[in-house]
Amino acid sequence: MNVLKFISVKLVFLLVLGILIGHFFDLNPPLLLTFTFISFTLLGFLFFKKQRHNSVWFGLLFGSTTILIGILSVTKAQSKNNVSHYINSDFVTANVWSVKIREVLKPNAFSDRYIGIVKEMGGMEKSGKIVLNISIDTSRVQLNIDDELFINTSLSSLKSPLNPHQFNYAAYLNGLGIQHQIYLNAANYIKKKSASKTIYGIAASFRNHIILKLKDAHFGKKELPVIQALLLGQRNNISDTLYDDYKNAGAVHILALSGLHIGVILLLLQFILKPLELLPKGKTIKLLVIIVLLWGFAFLAGFSASIIRAVTMFTFVGYALYLNRPTNMFNILALSMFFILLLNPMLLFQVGFQMSYAAVFAITWIYPLLQKLWLPKNLILQKGWQLLSVSIAAQLGVLPISLFYFHQFPGLFFVSNILIIPFLGLILGMGIVVIVLALFNSLPSIIVSVYNTIIQIMNTVIGWVAQQEVFIFKNISFDILQLIISYSIIISLILVFTKVSFKRMAMLLFGVIGLQFWSFYQNYTTGKTEKLMIFHQTRNTILLQQSGKLLHVITKHEARVERIVTNYAIAERISKIKHQSLKNAYQFKNEELLIIDSLGIYPVRHTAPKYVLLTQSPKVNLERLIDSIHPKAIIADGSNYKSDIDKWKKTCAKRKLPFHYTGEKGAYFFTH
Repeated sequence: MNVLKFISVKLVFLLVLGILIGHFFDLNPPLLLTFTFISFTLLGFLFFKKQRHNSVWFGLLFGSTTILIGILSVTKAQSKNNVSHYINSDFVTANVWSVKIREVLKPNAFSDRYIGIVKEMGGMEKSGKIVLNISIDTSRVQLNIDDELFINTSLSSLKSPLNPHQFNYAAYLNGLGIQHQIYLNAANYIKKKSASKTIYGIAASFRNHIILKLKDAHFGKKELPVIQALLLGQRNNISDTLYDDYKNAGAVHILALSGLHIGVILLLLQFILKPLELLPKGKTIKLLVIIVLLWGFAFLAGFSASIIRAVTMFTFVGYALYLNRPTNMFNILALSMFFILLLNPMLLFQVGFQMSYAAVFAITWIYPLLQKLWLPKNLILQKGWQLLSVSIAAQLGVLPISLFYFHQFPGLFFVSNILIIPFLGLILGMGIVVIVLALFNSLPSIIVSVYNTIIQIMNTVIGWVAQQEVFIFKNISFDILQLIISYSIIISLILVFTKVSFKRMAMLLFGVIGLQFWSFYQNYTTGKTEKLMIFHQTRNTILLQQSGKLLHVITKHEARVERIVTNYAIAERISKIKHQSLKNAYQFKNEELLIIDSLGIYPVRHTAPKYVLLTQSPKVNLERLIDSIHPKAIIADGSNYKSDIDKWKKTCAKRKLPFHYTGEKGAYFFTH
């Protein structure tokens, strides 16, 4: 099947192209709006000139208009182009804010965390989203969605990672339209006594009521968080250990309310509501009931971005099933993607959106081809092969994305999927029954026991699969170019599978050769790399010396640097890591680094070191040190007290000597 023959698929490609252009290039909104208007006008003129309706010019103009719409939509979505957004006012000097809670985030060790919507700034109506961090030490009062706060403090900028190849939380939040955060304690905010209600707050209140009812039913401590995740989209209470088990088993998608769950619910509703088809216009009634119930489930799950995306997508899928035209599935999926991106173009840059559509498109395209390979007559083998085919198709669709973002691949994904997915309909269906009975205080203990046992068995199976570590391929280096080439290989492989031709075989071989060439090139450049780096970590000193594919890790606290080192090693294709104890001096090519620790002892030599690293707040007179050894620059890492950093910074500024604090400027590199 030629996917590109569908007009909707072409439109999505053009819209995505426009969104990418608008995202990476800063274009003038008024000029962009003018071009879009002109393009629309010309398109309308050609459309009503029937003799030109199918001309090449009409096609080119239609395509360019779609691209302009993509550019315009993402430009409009940017905060700087929203007149009412707080960043377009003097928010730096503003201290009084009115903020409404929109989302409850998972707390960390230091604070409860929320996403808030700005209502007012300095008495003026404003818009925008910020992250709220409320110190646990000062207040453990749990805020709810729709609560409104009056805040008397200033905003803090989101900080980018100080070390290379670390997760960029600031960039992630920017993708959600969040540029700042606020740190709160009991003294700088008050909660408004009565706040207006929104559909998000009503949904959250209903969801919290359900959670209280489930807690009263006495489900297990490990089982209840999974039930909340499966049925209500609440993953905040799942332990890190259990979450890692699902991730390593290739079944983490089960815990996240997404297209999988909505797809299963859609199939359940299709089966349960089939008798409605016997009524006059029964198929239409059935479709309307299904759509209402799907959006009712979205309400129950709190209208999160992922659930809205999934329900929107499967609303279109439900319509395709209503039409009973399988070939329309690509059209429907593409139309749903077009509609979603038109409303929120920033979703294109979110991992969940990318994986959802990649998986569904892959299943729609690859699954029928796999079914043609083998048609077992045995019913059990037939169902097993169907399930395995769906799992393989979905994994092929998301594999490059998974490797790019998560750098690992669960080799036993098909085992966990075969053991769990067939029963997911039962788990979700029974879970909905449990919720309904719990709401009416009519939940029998026998049902609680049975459902708790089912979830317990699922956790056990997932835990067993996750323990087979030999089948979990971790720390795989994978960059954006490899992602693009990998998808070209997968697409060309499917095309070759459907019909062998010279052009398709050439495309496949070109992709394979391109992937190999890029891997060889990356390995070659890595082998030639020589670096000495001073990384930042609070209360610790970290030096990394890269010699080709060998990385020397120099620190006093090896356990604390594991994640930092692993992330760097994956990105830089390091194959071997050695740990060394910290010394007082290092020579890197023509550069000499002297390390002065808490003892404050340093040698006075004829050959002065070019660089000095201050660690653990040494008690030294910095001016005397500078006069004594004449360094080229002073470096201070995260192991020093902030008061000492400020003092050293002033001294270096006075002496016109370069000063680098890793807590402000990030890691320091010696690359010469």
